[in-house]
Amino acid sequence: MSDAVQVLIIDDDEAMRDSMRQVLKKEGYQIREAKDGQEGLALFQKEHFHIVFLDLKLPGLSGIHVLRQMKYASPETPVVMITGFGTIESAVEAIKTGAFDYIAKPFTPEELRLIARKALDSRKMTLENLYLHSELKAKSEFDMVIGKSRAMQKVLDVISRVSPTETTVLITGESGTGKELIAHEIHSHSLRHDAPFVVVDCGALVETLFESELFGHVKGSFTGAHETKHGRFEVADGGTIFFDEISNISLNIQAKLLRVIQEREVTRIGSSRPIKVDIRILAATNENLAITVAKGTFREDLFYRLSVVPVHLPPLRERKEDIPLLVEHFLQKYNKKAKKNITDISPQAMKALADYDWPGNIRELENTIERAVVLSKGNGIDIEDIMYHGISAASSLFSFADGKFKPLEDVEKEYIKAVLRDHHGNRSRAAKTLGIDRKTLWAKIKKYNLA
Repeated sequence: MSDAVQVLIIDDDEAMRDSMRQVLKKEGYQIREAKDGQEGLALFQKEHFHIVFLDLKLPGLSGIHVLRQMKYASPETPVVMITGFGTIESAVEAIKTGAFDYIAKPFTPEELRLIARKALDSRKMTLENLYLHSELKAKSEFDMVIGKSRAMQKVLDVISRVSPTETTVLITGESGTGKELIAHEIHSHSLRHDAPFVVVDCGALVETLFESELFGHVKGSFTGAHETKHGRFEVADGGTIFFDEISNISLNIQAKLLRVIQEREVTRIGSSRPIKVDIRILAATNENLAITVAKGTFREDLFYRLSVVPVHLPPLRERKEDIPLLVEHFLQKYNKKAKKNITDISPQAMKALADYDWPGNIRELENTIERAVVLSKGNGIDIEDIMYHGISAASSLFSFADGKFKPLEDVEKEYIKAVLRDHHGNRSRAAKTLGIDRKTLWAKIKKYNLA
């Protein structure tokens, strides 16, 4: 956890608060204290806490009353009741009300540390489940799985047939074409749709931590392993695990992944006990895995295991008839988010969008429409709103402004800006496209203040 664990102790016994504070501070936790329920609730409403220790018997507001208000405001926050021997029965009732657990006085430092760690684990699991289900719900819209083009109709036909099966699917396509959303679509129409959908971003995870993230580890298995960790495979049990940009994983991890696919079991780092997992595997890449196999950077046997049913997503430049549908969809989406009512997009702006090649694919189109909606001053999007975001097309470059053609310098500036954008700022490639040398391009960049 990147931030320090925040703990709130609510107890009217100052000596009890002091002893608990000393134990928990040694664990690296940050402690806040309150002597009664009212003060505790005020702190709880103002600050964020990972755990609350709450005395059952308090002056003024009762512990049960405070518990109810806390669980209503923040149901994922674990509340541990502090109780004496004579009130254990009441503590059990508090658990039925929503308390995570109780700790009976007198308790040892180790008992306190143990229940704090259990509460943190419980909170983490609750948040993971909330995240997985909210992701499932949010992605059920499938923002990018829209299109009437023949290319997209073929894709949708394949995924409609493969979704109800247990078959492993390999989704290929350029960055921004919506590979993860297709994986969500497959999962949501599978028999596992009510179970977790877990994404593993193979390009974002650090190699040294990748194995721990996938398979988990037991406490003390390596430096920094302060607690037992559930790996992504365990979290996905019963559901679907999706490996995004799978070509980035090392040969060592590839071998271990192959074993999981074959045996459907994982072993945590530092353990010899295999754990059975019931999962469906989906994968995606923007590379040609057949080429990586030929180069020796990707295992051939793993490639064939993953590519039982291949699905290729076409780039947006090959399905331009879908652009008006996508633009309309994103307009509605970002109107709602920005609380705006943009109802029109001019023919010139739509033509500019249709003529542009979209190197960033649908993700770039979505970002462009979002920015245009947010920054638009009226109820429509015109060519100027699109040009502001670097979209270029012949129709926009030569369009009339105040009844006159644009000055040549304006056209040159817009064109150079568009070419640089298409080449992601690479001046050598942009100069080659423009038919000029780098020195000339640099001079024009300075002249037009494009740096």
